Amino acid sequence: MDTAYGRPHPPASRVPTALRAPLSGRTWREFLYLIVSFPVSCAMFCYAVTMLSLGAGLLITFLGIPVLAGGLIGCRGLGALERLRARALLDLDVGRPEPVRAAKPGMMSWVGAVLKSGASWRHLLYSILHFPWALFAFVFSVTFWTVGWSLLFYPLWQWVFPAYLDQPGIQLWGNGRGDGLYLDSPPGMAIASLIGLLTVLAGPWVIRGLTHVDRLLVHGLLGPSPLATRVSELETDRGVVVDTAAADLRRIERDLHDGAQARLVSLAMDLGLAKEKLAEDPAAAAKMVDEAHGEVKVALQELRDLARGIHPAILTDRGLGAALSALAARCTVPVKVSVDLGQRPAAAIEGIAYFTVSELLQNVSKHARASSARVDVWRVADRIMVLVEDDGQGGARTETGSGLAGLAERLSAVDGLLVIDSPAGGPTVITADLPWRG
Repeated sequence: MDTAYGRPHPPASRVPTALRAPLSGRTWREFLYLIVSFPVSCAMFCYAVTMLSLGAGLLITFLGIPVLAGGLIGCRGLGALERLRARALLDLDVGRPEPVRAAKPGMMSWVGAVLKSGASWRHLLYSILHFPWALFAFVFSVTFWTVGWSLLFYPLWQWVFPAYLDQPGIQLWGNGRGDGLYLDSPPGMAIASLIGLLTVLAGPWVIRGLTHVDRLLVHGLLGPSPLATRVSELETDRGVVVDTAAADLRRIERDLHDGAQARLVSLAMDLGLAKEKLAEDPAAAAKMVDEAHGEVKVALQELRDLARGIHPAILTDRGLGAALSALAARCTVPVKVSVDLGQRPAAAIEGIAYFTVSELLQNVSKHARASSARVDVWRVADRIMVLVEDDGQGGARTETGSGLAGLAERLSAVDGLLVIDSPAGGPTVITADLPWRG
């Protein structure tokens, strides 16, 4: 497996996050999102209510159904713009919902598919529900943010009150006859600035909390449904399984062609020459037969290794514990194996667990620079846990194209999960979570 080790991490900033947050790009992008949300949601709300009312009112005629379908399609288009806005300002990447698929060609079939689409109605619901929330978030965030910054810099613009408003400063209390309490003294202005500073420091977290609700709305109403997401994952996993099986078949064909098959062809030629020399030169023929006998042993060993790579006989006969112990014995570092399952899982899951440990131990041998390793396998409810730990240099990553990335894809194809904890300097702990399916 191709992994990287010992890469330096970027230096951390010396300024605390709480002090950097008010000036960070993320805060201002999220604030801009809340400001823009008000006019955008207002337009979406007006469009959705108008089209829904018009379509519902025209249902007594034939025109109501296509008008309602057109309104739903318009809401889907507005939802696409909302996903783009969320991606640009909130760094929220929400996939497109399932498309409208008509069972038959034709206008009425398409209209029926639109009306039956749950995603279309979720877009309409978003257009209606988002407006009151956007109005509240706009008023609250703008008020909170502007008041905080205004109070923070109050000493710089306090002169506006006596110069243009005929009062010494911000009035905290008054009786309507000119008497009152004003923030015009240095201590009062310092208190106002302190309150402004605390408000500004709290502002990013308030804005982040407001945009979190927007994230939930966009993700829950404008994205694909959980069922559609699950179907897409299963289709992807099926593709991974097919690609993996095809790659395994190509590997087996290549190993047979370049290994055992080539040796058997050479062996047949040598035996043919020995047969020709048998009458005229028995000694030379005997020597050639002896060499052919050695080639047979090598070819048999290659076939055994190939069969072990497809599915080891010890795994079928004696189970995962014995197979992993045999695997650990071939590792270049001492490996302690512990298997606590009680009973054997399904053969497919058992095979995946075996080859997962095989690849991880190969990684230990080739890349980890470890002096020891351990393998633990146990069962938790309806899951089987496989842990491989080594005391090497660490730094293992699931980068695109690496062996660990491919292993993670193969595990996900059977509803499995690969978790990697490998800080620079080690140790490396990799855990595979697989379904039991006994």
